Amino acid sequence: MLIPLLVAGLVSAAIPQVGEVAPDFTVKDTTGAVHTLSEMVKQGPVIVAFFPKAFTSGCTKELTAYKDRYTEVEKLQGQVLAISMDDAETLTRFKTELKAPFPFIPDPEGKVVGAYDVKMPVLSLAKRYTFTVGEGRKILKVDSGGDAVDPTGAITACPLRKPAAAPAFIPSDAGTK
Repeated sequence: MLIPLLVAGLVSAAIPQVGEVAPDFTVKDTTGAVHTLSEMVKQGPVIVAFFPKAFTSGCTKELTAYKDRYTEVEKLQGQVLAISMDDAETLTRFKTELKAPFPFIPDPEGKVVGAYDVKMPVLSLAKRYTFTVGEGRKILKVDSGGDAVDPTGAITACPLRKPAAAPAFIPSDAGTK
């Protein structure tokens, strides 16, 4: 009787995969601005970058790489959200030190980390995972571990959004000559 419950629990809390719908969330960044994934993806792709710990070498390398390549993300009308279980004060200092142009999201209770099932066992740390999320919250790419340190995969997975078509111009004197 217990085994089916354990299996069901493992299946329901699985890390989202390519092609699946990303869990939605509404969060506040270190400046107090509110971000809702389902709204953000209407503007363009969103790179949701979970990282373990501010000021550590791997996380500094990863988020510096996103900072250095952020213009590429913007050209694709994309956005980056950097999420960890660090508190807001720590992430504010980290974002400032890196001079990062994108939001840092403190998740000390692990609500978003838990929704994506990327919490390290026992420790209050997120695993290093990056999800590239497109229209309709469809997951386009998932990187983890060392692959997630380099933003190339996440950036190249961002679809190029076509600008809205301009309305056809019809001269006001059309058909009068």
